[in-house]
Formats: sequence, C-alpha cells, structure tokens
Amino acid sequence: MSEDGIPCLWMRGGTSKGAYFLAEDLPADTRARDRLLLSIMGSPDPRQIDGIGGADPLTSKVAILSTSNRADADVDYLFLQVFVDRALVSDAQGCGNILAGVGPAAIERGLVTARDRETEVRIHMVNTGEVAVARVATPRGHVTYRGEAEIAGVPGQHAAVPLLFANIAGSMCGALLPTGNAVDVIDGVEVTLIDNGMPCVILRASDFGISGQESREELEANADLKVRLETIRLQAGPLMKLGDVAEASVPKMVLVSVPLGDGAISTRSFIPQRVHASIGVFAAITVATAARLKAGPAAALATQPAGGIYLVEHPTGSMEVFLDLDGEGNVKGAGSIRTARKLFDGRVFPSL
Repeated sequence: MSEDGIPCLWMRGGTSKGAYFLAEDLPADTRARDRLLLSIMGSPDPRQIDGIGGADPLTSKVAILSTSNRADADVDYLFLQVFVDRALVSDAQGCGNILAGVGPAAIERGLVTARDRETEVRIHMVNTGEVAVARVATPRGHVTYRGEAEIAGVPGQHAAVPLLFANIAGSMCGALLPTGNAVDVIDGVEVTLIDNGMPCVILRASDFGISGQESREELEANADLKVRLETIRLQAGPLMKLGDVAEASVPKMVLVSVPLGDGAISTRSFIPQRVHASIGVFAAITVATAARLKAGPAAALATQPAGGIYLVEHPTGSMEVFLDLDGEGNVKGAGSIRTARKLFDGRVFPSL
C-alpha cells in the first residue's frame, strides 16, 4: 500500500488544513494506522520536513471517512490530531474546522450522492458520538468551493458550509458542567469547566496580568503564562472526568476578555499548549455558552447580543456562533458557518 501511495484529499476546512482519507484505504489496526499517519505528516519533527504536515497543529490533522451504519447519519467521520513534534496521534477530541470539509469530501469520494443546488450531509462525529448536519453547495450536482462567504483567518471568499449541531453538551465530559459548578477555583484562579462540544477551561486573561488582546506571538513567548496554564489544565482534567490529560489535547484553555469590536467576547485559545491562530468551532460554541452563565469568568466580560448570534473574537478576527435557545434561555443547539476548499486530490507516499 505504501509503495503505491495512498489516495488522499488535502483540504482546508475552516481555519485548519488536513488529509482526508477513506477508512478502507488505511490499516484497520490502530497502531499501524497511527504509524502510517505519523510518517505521512512527517512527525515527530518541528518542521515536519519529511511529510505533508505544515509544522503547526492547525495543519497536521486527519479526517477518516466511511459510510455510516447509523440511521440518522450518512457518513462516519473520525478526527485525528497528529502531533507535530511528538510521535502521538490523538482521537481525544473532535474538530469543527476539519468537519467543514467532511461534507464536500464525502461527495467528492462518492460516499454521498449530490443533489442539485445544495446537498445535506448528516455526519456522525465518531470522536463524540453526535451527529452534525452540513449543507454543501452543489450546483448541477457537483461540489463547488466558489462563493461569497468570508471567515476570519482565511483570505478571500468561498462557498459557505453551514454546520448545525444538537445534543453536544457534555460531548466528552458527560455533562455541560462536569463539576456541576459554573465557577471552580484552581490555584486561586476562578475558572469555568465546561463542555458544549469541546472541553474547555475558561479563565479571565486579567487574572494572569495580561489584557487578553496580546498577539499569538506574544503569548507563545510568555513562558510563565504557559506554565501556569498547563498546571491548571492538568488539575482540570480529572475534575472534568477526563482523567490524566498530560498526553491529551483536551481540555483547551481559553483566556477571555472584553470584546474590542462588535463581538460578544474576546478569546485567546491554547490547543492546549500552542496558541490558536483563531479558535476552534466547538471551542467558540463552548465559550459562547459559558458567556450565558450568570456566574463565571465569561459572564461579566461578555456583551450579550439581542438574539442568539454571538461573535466570538479571536486573534485574527471573529467567528459567528448561533445558539438555539429554548424559552428559558437554555442552549439546546448551536451552529456556525465555515468554508472549505479542496487543495489537491492524489496519492500520498509515506516513508514507511
């Protein structure tokens, strides 16, 4: 298999890039599969010079697709984070950005038959068990990536890919608030431990002596801050029912502050040690949900929108998150608009 190359779609999904494979083209054995993916991406190596990875967690991702056996889904989607400088492949979380490319990829690979104008693809997110619905532009029965949608962190305009989610509360932790509290205190710092699609630790930037408006580069260079955040993260893991998270990519650490522009709240997200160039889809949904809690670090800093549309600010702009609220103001569903683009379709050759 390796000598002949492996069929691969390399796609941008949201503000990430990744390799999209059919499950049937990869080894069924998990260890063999992970060794293969490490070789394909060029890990472990900070430059990923001998692979197709982009030397950044946002460009070292994998989606594995197959036809779903579930009655409520068309496609099974397993997300894998291939670490850059460590020989580690993790399925401990989902990825809403790479998810944006799953619908188009499923149609490109023949897992879903396209309809005229728009095709709805029901996606079983294997990492967490929930189902997302993606709406893919398919004029004349073919995927198009051309459109007028813009998302922060991606230049130009592309076809919109609306993503809709339901029943994502407690996706990995078993409950929206795994400790039952809107506020916990770890190392003297108030935090909200929350999971509405992504386990996150929400913290005030000001509690660490910073504004929360610092650039990605400034935060990356702040060694003391990163040590403090990691110390808190390691304690948060067991509290969130995630166990020992020393080798895990969750929970994400999100520093919040007052919005600078028209947004609801400003964020700086750690994934978990590197600083995100923007923010993940599920993390943005989780932050917006945290902003609705009357107690907690996010509530007092947030500007509550009149409706359920939250603009979550991040280092390169903002992400629009839609929260579907019931009559009592509780979050019962969420959505976001992403874009995706096919970058190449061919065969990839691992070094194995």
